[in-house]
Amino acid sequence: MPANKEQKPNILIVDDVSANLVLLSEIIKSAGYIPRPVISVKQALSAINQKSPHIILLDITMPEVNGFDFCSMLKADVKTRDIPIIFISALDSVEDKIKGFKLGAVDYIAKPFEKEEVTLRLDTHLKIYKMQQELETYNKKLHKVVNSQIQMVAEEQNNIFYALASLLESRYDNNEGHLGIIGANCRVLAMSLQFSPRFDKKITSSFIDTIEVASQLHDIGTFAIRDNILFKKGPLTPDEWEVVKRHTEAGAKHIEKIYKYSGNNELIDMAVDIARYHHENWDGTGYPYGKKGTEIPLAARIMAIVDVYDALNRDRCYRKAYSNEESLKIMQSEAGKRFDPYMIEIFNKVQKQMRLQQKTSQQL
Repeated sequence: MPANKEQKPNILIVDDVSANLVLLSEIIKSAGYIPRPVISVKQALSAINQKSPHIILLDITMPEVNGFDFCSMLKADVKTRDIPIIFISALDSVEDKIKGFKLGAVDYIAKPFEKEEVTLRLDTHLKIYKMQQELETYNKKLHKVVNSQIQMVAEEQNNIFYALASLLESRYDNNEGHLGIIGANCRVLAMSLQFSPRFDKKITSSFIDTIEVASQLHDIGTFAIRDNILFKKGPLTPDEWEVVKRHTEAGAKHIEKIYKYSGNNELIDMAVDIARYHHENWDGTGYPYGKKGTEIPLAARIMAIVDVYDALNRDRCYRKAYSNEESLKIMQSEAGKRFDPYMIEIFNKVQKQMRLQQKTSQQL
């Protein structure tokens, strides 16, 4: 038994019969525990508020509030629901016992009390209670460690994405920070869509965090395009255009190969979807597969809007950047054709919150 009084388990006894309180208190003391006798539910609640008991011995037949009702009250409260309750009563019918167990009691001791029986039952349930508390503490620590490891893996994965995005940016002149702007704008649009009943069930906080990172690798497939085609100043030939269009599938396969040993997760899956489908059009006229409407993954539809808006507002090798007003007119004219019309409605309301960078780019 614990040597320190403060470390001893305390047992709350709730019974309106003084003789029972005296008897049970003596048994509990001799077992090495601390008895806390009370004669009513009101006193019991006060005692629990002062200090949580390790076990409650609860009489059934009491005035005002009976033991069954009090047990229900305790089990309904998150603060007291895990405290083991043992019914003590002369009512020892099968029906009474079943009712007590259904209400959440862990045991039943019939009157008159036998010292050895009471002691053994208390010892048993205190051991079980202690093991449950230790298991709960262990699970909390384990949960914390696992979450920490998951967070570490996620951060490392994000860092790889950012490094790849930086490498991709380095292929273009005067383009530093461009992909970060793409990610930030995807985040703004996704957050805004979250308030729409059409999208609120699909766009979670995790989705928003993920698209900000995943969108930055949308054009990673351009590594597969020769520089003489990618940076050609004049119009592309039909054959060259076919080569350019392959960057969507090439990008998706690059990401799949890089992470083929990582298993599926939201970031990788979304990055693959964005790379593969961000040039699909709402009306089915896009590439590479001619998907249309909601066949196009949600993240890719968001990326398509952000990508084109960014491109319109930037200088290209064959034209100057459009004004923001001109860009918005073009975007609106493509609602229901190139873009999800419901997303364009939201985009029009939040486009002022999007960042732009007026620099020359060969963004596809």
